[in-house]
Amino acid sequence: MNKEQLGIQYMQEGKWEEAAKFFMDEIEKNPQNAVSYVNFGNVLSALGDQERALTFYQKAIEIDDSTAAAYYSAGNVYFELEKFELARQMFEEALSKGLDNSDNFFMLGMTYIAIEKSKLAIPYFQRAVELNNKDAEGFFQLGLCLAQNEYIDEAIVQLKHCIAIDTEHADAYYNLGVAFGFKEDKEKAMEMFNKALEVQPDHMLAGYGKQIMEGE
Repeated sequence: MNKEQLGIQYMQEGKWEEAAKFFMDEIEKNPQNAVSYVNFGNVLSALGDQERALTFYQKAIEIDDSTAAAYYSAGNVYFELEKFELARQMFEEALSKGLDNSDNFFMLGMTYIAIEKSKLAIPYFQRAVELNNKDAEGFFQLGLCLAQNEYIDEAIVQLKHCIAIDTEHADAYYNLGVAFGFKEDKEKAMEMFNKALEVQPDHMLAGYGKQIMEGE
């Protein structure tokens, strides 16, 4: 295990003070190591100090503007701060610097949802689940976007992938119920609404959907 991995292990274990001290020591020893600035920024972000985290990501980019992780981490902070256009720019920049992973594609999709351009999110979620076929939330968001853009059959396929991975995903069952309702398959719609309520008894939308089906 190298030094960077040791610091990341501290983070994964929730030992934030140890991680922060470790990465700060690394910055002092090697102030031109961009990765240490990213890692220290990630500690600050995890502790809720988003503005300071951004300064460390920006410093990493100043040192080495090919540091894809710095753009990705900055994108996450901007997304949390609801600065969605800035977030999108950061995730796009991370992609251009070689960060071709499912998380980056997923977050790009989420930024397009946030700016109410769900159709543009579809290819990003498609790529995210291609790269990680165990990502239940990726399949859910893809299914949601497809449904919103009236690709109902395609949405059902993706939402089924979601519940195959996560059998407790109440929102996926609910949206499957809506999709089957749209296709006038009352039996399947009721089955899905009931499943959503089984997983989450206080799921108001599923309860409402079930009432509508029962009233028809």
